[in-house]
Amino acid sequence: MIMTICAMLLPTAAAMAQLALPAGGLPRVELPELPVDLPQTGEAVERLGRTLEAARLDRLNRFVRQNREAVDFDENRFPAVRGVLVATGVSDSAIAAAQDAGFKLLSRDAIEGLDLSYVRFATPAKMSLGDAEKKLRAILPDAEIDADHIYFQSGAAPDGNNPPLSGVALATSATTTTSLGIIDGGVADHPSVRGRVRQNGFAKGAPSPSSHGTSVAALMIGNGEIRGARAGASLLAADVYGTDKAGGNASAIARGLGWLTSQGVSVVTISLVGPHNALLKSAVASAQRKGVIIVAAVGNDGPAAPPAYPASYPGVLAVTGVDRNNRALPEAGRASRTDFAAPGADIVSATGAQKKARVRGTSFAAPLVAARLSTFYPHQSTGAVEPAVRKLMAEAIDLGRKGHDPVYGHGLVCGKCGR
Repeated sequence: MIMTICAMLLPTAAAMAQLALPAGGLPRVELPELPVDLPQTGEAVERLGRTLEAARLDRLNRFVRQNREAVDFDENRFPAVRGVLVATGVSDSAIAAAQDAGFKLLSRDAIEGLDLSYVRFATPAKMSLGDAEKKLRAILPDAEIDADHIYFQSGAAPDGNNPPLSGVALATSATTTTSLGIIDGGVADHPSVRGRVRQNGFAKGAPSPSSHGTSVAALMIGNGEIRGARAGASLLAADVYGTDKAGGNASAIARGLGWLTSQGVSVVTISLVGPHNALLKSAVASAQRKGVIIVAAVGNDGPAAPPAYPASYPGVLAVTGVDRNNRALPEAGRASRTDFAAPGADIVSATGAQKKARVRGTSFAAPLVAARLSTFYPHQSTGAVEPAVRKLMAEAIDLGRKGHDPVYGHGLVCGKCGR
């Protein structure tokens, strides 16, 4: 039996790909179809982990190769915006020292709502991004220097990719005051969310409707044929992808988070995954100090992948997905700590202005947890964060080992949502 399942874990032509795919141009990656009775331990799962990790690395290599004019690898082989470094904690004298060494000052930016500023440098001509990082860190040892890393959506459309939905209208709302926000692609004008979404763009061509952003929004607030975890509520959406080949970068996410914070949003869903980034970490911490709770997906690259961020940052609620039998998705990634689980398979959501489909991935579990949490936490208030999370813990259904465990966290939230 084990050998049969292991054979099924090899890539096949009839594969499903619900893994970390960005908007705009990442090639479809065919991955093994996951059998319903896949065991949770043993050789089969280990083999799946190796398959997922190999697929992740191949996917990133192809993404960078096919978008070389906009994207490059950083020193640790993570995709980032080509030719740009981001620095925080930089004085005027430090900027001058960097310029003397060949780093051109591109901009000084302040993030609305977060009391956070940063500087963008262009790397010297003909110098790789990784080499430029090392050189600038040596010049500015007291500053935080990072590439502008790209973050990928931790779930996908049925066709395994997430390009912008060309010719599809955006969901709009003239006035929206709400406790809920998402950082993702844009949201299409599906009837289940119509009139209850206000959007802002933080990338070229944004806001622009996407399948992934639409699915996440509908699972949160959908009313009608797609019933969300908080049906009928309103939502603010920060589109960090638009039509930009380097969309989903850390600076765009930070600016989107600042906008949501300034608008009074108390619970933000980020169904995106990527590496640690100094600017993003600072943005998350600043939003938390103002009373924003961030809920993030752990990704779908398997347990062998590096820990997912922003899910792994302190205070962020990390969410994994379960199947219809309430078992953790075998492809679920990991964070430094898992806090909750929610349905991430066998669920239906909107995927366009007039479309719906079954979706799979931890992307679609995170918004269910965020929507439930928002019922206990309607306003930004640092003193109310812990009581709200404890209320969510109280309604969670314990799975796995008794009490908190590293696979399911505190347990299952919104078990019947999306089904």
